[in-house]
Amino acid sequence: MKKKQAKKAGKKISVHKSAYVDKPTRIGRGTKIWHYTHVMPKAQIGENCVLGQNVYVAETVVIGNNVRIQNNVSLYDGVVLEDDVFCGPSCVFTNVTRPRSEISVGKENFSKTLICRGATIGANATIVCGVTIGRHAFVGAGAVVTKNVPDYALVVGIPAKHGGWVGRHGARLKEKKGVLVCPFSGWKYKKKGKNIICLDWDEDKPLSMNGERVKLR
Repeated sequence: MKKKQAKKAGKKISVHKSAYVDKPTRIGRGTKIWHYTHVMPKAQIGENCVLGQNVYVAETVVIGNNVRIQNNVSLYDGVVLEDDVFCGPSCVFTNVTRPRSEISVGKENFSKTLICRGATIGANATIVCGVTIGRHAFVGAGAVVTKNVPDYALVVGIPAKHGGWVGRHGARLKEKKGVLVCPFSGWKYKKKGKNIICLDWDEDKPLSMNGERVKLR
């Protein structure tokens, strides 16, 4: 089942001839699906997403707008990616906490995993099911996440531990005079409970107002 079976929303989507998109599937305008990717029926994919080579998207997966999924990533039932999420190459998601070959686990027992808006999952990182990765959090390459990650938090290692804070532009924040400052943009952040908030940009406002990706200089 190829791209002609996908339900399009306005602007043309692009599906490589080697990819399979089973119907019915909702795919937003401007989304690109590359080589050998398989999207199962009923999956939901937003606008302006990029799914790299050899990506698998299960039936109940929900993908927001402007999501980038690099090569060799499998999104199993129970995974939700909000807008602007980045999944690095070969990062791993799970949906069963105690898998056994001899035991059947129904979909109703799959654990949910939520990756909140703007979060980054580094290459080869593993996200153990049942956790929430906070807004704009950054999971380092190869990390193994076993518990919830706060907004803007940088986590690294096995198991993943808090290693600092990262701003909207992906740079590690530096503390100056009681506030956290992004060395790239100069934006200031302030700690609020277990999380931090940006003082110079609305939390719900995209970095680019015209829908294009921001270019680092």
